[in-house]
Amino acid sequence: MHPPAPAPGAAPPTPLHHLNAAPPDEARRALAACCASRHWARQVAAHRPYPDLDALLAAADEAAYDLTPADLTEALAAEPLEPVLPPGSAYSAAATALRAAHAAYERRFGHAFVICLAGTAPGEALDHLLASLRDRLGNDREEERAVAADELRRLARARLVRLVRHWPEGRAPLPGEPRTSRGDSPYVPV
Repeated sequence: MHPPAPAPGAAPPTPLHHLNAAPPDEARRALAACCASRHWARQVAAHRPYPDLDALLAAADEAAYDLTPADLTEALAAEPLEPVLPPGSAYSAAATALRAAHAAYERRFGHAFVICLAGTAPGEALDHLLASLRDRLGNDREEERAVAADELRRLARARLVRLVRHWPEGRAPLPGEPRTSRGDSPYVPV
């Protein structure tokens, strides 16, 4: 279903037009692809319409800060566990190291490692990722839960920006769809 076309002579729709005009269920499904907490998606969808991207991001942050431990667990459970690197033999050693670090992280904390690398230069992303994994493995469970929640909030913001700029063709995958096919792993810059 597409939102109604603007009236002749009206200003062109904003990037938020589609999200603001989407039926509630469609908006919640699209938002859940940015952060898989049903509570978060309901909260963000309930405050529509948003006048601009900054208002949407502020509401998303507020909803993220309100996540209960169960909401955070739900959101983290939907994040892919496997690290994703570009194909090629140059990355085989890095892929092996990442798989081992991810497995150690999952054993220690019981959920996927998430990190938002938006704003990190592509050539520095792998080093930053590996360093963060090593550092965060030293956290206690409570400290790491707080770090993971903040990284998930940052990922949701980056995914929201992409969602509203490219609705629906550039939307993040819906829960159950593979994120890796769209290059949206739990840490690849979006």
